[in-house]
Amino acid sequence: MVPELQTKYDGLLSNLRSLGSVVAAYSGGVDSTFLVSAIKDSGIHYLAVTALSPTMPQGDVDSVMEIAQELQINHKIIQSKEMDDENFASNPTNRCYYCKTDLFTRLTDVAKTEGYKFVVDGSTTDDQADYRPGLQAKEQLSVVSPLIQSGLSKEDVRQLSKAKNLKTWNKPASPCLSSRITYGERITLDSLRMVGSAEIKMKNLGFNELRVRKQGETARIEVPASDIVRFMDDKVRSEIVSHLRGLGFLYVTLDLEGYQSGKLNRMVS
Repeated sequence: MVPELQTKYDGLLSNLRSLGSVVAAYSGGVDSTFLVSAIKDSGIHYLAVTALSPTMPQGDVDSVMEIAQELQINHKIIQSKEMDDENFASNPTNRCYYCKTDLFTRLTDVAKTEGYKFVVDGSTTDDQADYRPGLQAKEQLSVVSPLIQSGLSKEDVRQLSKAKNLKTWNKPASPCLSSRITYGERITLDSLRMVGSAEIKMKNLGFNELRVRKQGETARIEVPASDIVRFMDDKVRSEIVSHLRGLGFLYVTLDLEGYQSGKLNRMVS
């Protein structure tokens, strides 16, 4: 491990020990898996909590269970209820605020009930530069972000995860399925099913990094520019179109600009 990263990691362990005991938001992604691993290394009393939701990609649900078992972490499953909140379901541009409010309120309740001092999440310094209305909910509910406090970026987390032999070190970003639905278009169980099933189909065809955006009756597919040629293979393209039409999409399109995380946020930038 390079000295600079070792220094940051030592600082992270020190920050965690100062908290005493924590409930950690755990999604099975790069950041939260690294955070929970560091919490274990720190030796403090902790509980990793995963809030299951229809907005969570099925692959992420499977990954959470697998990694939690592999790392032998103290783990608890709860159910989130953001879909019951009209403020969330109506899909405004600050949708994430209502989702995170639900999540962090539930984690705070767990912490109070089970005797933990703080709730922590895996936000990195990169998250401070993006459009993240969920950060407001975190601040309002006094959730601590140890990775930010320790000056750790997403790339730092990936490199440290690799050094720690965490299998998530190169895992692609995987935000909730509601992020695939255009702001202002209502989020329903059916719309989440459509985009979730569409992405599973494409991953089964070998497209590892992608988004299927739902814009009304249209599926707008984003894949990296390097995958566009393969996408246009007649057999692959026909199989994708047939599957997505079967899910309920009337139109299936390919975004020629290619995959870019957070592209829907252009509406609010």
